[in-house]
Amino acid sequence: MSSFLLKTFELILSLGLLVFIHELGHYTFSRIFGVRVEKFYLFFNPWFSLFKFKPKPKPDSNNSARSSWRDTEYGIGWVPLGGYCKIAGMIDESMDTKQMQQPAQPWEFRSHPAWQRLFIMIGGVLFNFLLAIVIYAGLVFTYGEQFIPFRNATEGMAFCNSAHSIGFQDGDIPLFADGKALSYYNAEDLQAMLQARQVTVLRNHRDTVAVSIPKNYILTANKEAEAGNMFMTYRLPVVVAQLQPRMGAEKAGVKEGDRFVSVAGKATPSYDVFTQALLGNKGKTVPVIVDRGGKLITMNTQIDGNGKIGIMLTQPEKVFKTVTKSYNIFQSIPRGVEMGWSKLVSYVKQLKLIFTPEGAQSLGGFGAIGSIFPSEWNWADFWNITAFLSVMLAVMNILPIPALDGGYVLFLIIEIITRRKPSVKFMEQAVTAGMCFLLALLLFANGNDIFRYFFK
Repeated sequence: MSSFLLKTFELILSLGLLVFIHELGHYTFSRIFGVRVEKFYLFFNPWFSLFKFKPKPKPDSNNSARSSWRDTEYGIGWVPLGGYCKIAGMIDESMDTKQMQQPAQPWEFRSHPAWQRLFIMIGGVLFNFLLAIVIYAGLVFTYGEQFIPFRNATEGMAFCNSAHSIGFQDGDIPLFADGKALSYYNAEDLQAMLQARQVTVLRNHRDTVAVSIPKNYILTANKEAEAGNMFMTYRLPVVVAQLQPRMGAEKAGVKEGDRFVSVAGKATPSYDVFTQALLGNKGKTVPVIVDRGGKLITMNTQIDGNGKIGIMLTQPEKVFKTVTKSYNIFQSIPRGVEMGWSKLVSYVKQLKLIFTPEGAQSLGGFGAIGSIFPSEWNWADFWNITAFLSVMLAVMNILPIPALDGGYVLFLIIEIITRRKPSVKFMEQAVTAGMCFLLALLLFANGNDIFRYFFK
């Protein structure tokens, strides 16, 4: 199977699972509260369906105030992206206005209290987040978790500004905190460094240097972290994992596995230095040197106006020698929660970048999402990406945009506070506006993919 077909299959399989779980969240809470779900479909089914099943209703079902699973048509559509859960008595993307003109029935969404409707609407987001936690817990239980010991991080660590001000230098390798050996980047060792009186580091791979930590420095470090500047991160060598089509690196002849040594004559031992070198040469064609299997190769590479050449980095765990920490079933569950929450917080912080010119240009559609899947089948990588996409789908759906779950949640919260339900006409107009916005965003994101493929 070609790389393109495999990535397409992985994308459809992953998104199919995520959409199914999302819609299952809406369906489950609808069933709990006795709200009728008219259709439950995986993938979209304009004109016809690949499969559909409608159970036979019970003889007395028409006289029941509650709905049952038999009232739902279950099916699989032929457009393999997305899916839907059509809930009776709700203004959604189907725009079934005729139903809303009829008297409200007890099994309809609109007939139920606002707090029940709120749970139905957040059900999809909640299930996506829970799925991510389950996947992360399963991954650490099955494969363990790989860590990079500080001593194996050959390029050392990159430090924030306040760390620089008290004596740390980029490239330092932490060794001891008040005499206690430091092993790898984890919450316990990080806390020990921030609360120590003295941290010992290895500098330039030969000098042992003691850095004095000011009293209450942890408060300064925490404040920087809240602003998005972590106390330290691993300095990652620039090893190419994937190339973006028709961008500078691919045109110059860079190959997967190449390690960048210099850009425009400036040594680039780590990604932070590499990005600064690219930004300093935006819009230029400059010589770069890569290490390919021990052989140094020089080539001229075009850097675009955003300081990009179109590469994706190899994961740190595949560059440095790692150690593996094993988890039993009881340890894997809280670790899965930690990982899910960490990904959620990190993605929420990154959302603000979308509203910058650079962020808008980097926005991608299905092509960009598909490109992050591995070129060779790997279960661990597939589930890792699927877990992250599940978090991403949860965050995107809870945004307060009409037609998304977050838009309905916003209106329901307003209704609970004011005790006034928005009119049907207002909801129809809001959903229509939201759908237009989302369609424009979808076209823009996928248009970016097409533009990058053909013109960069």
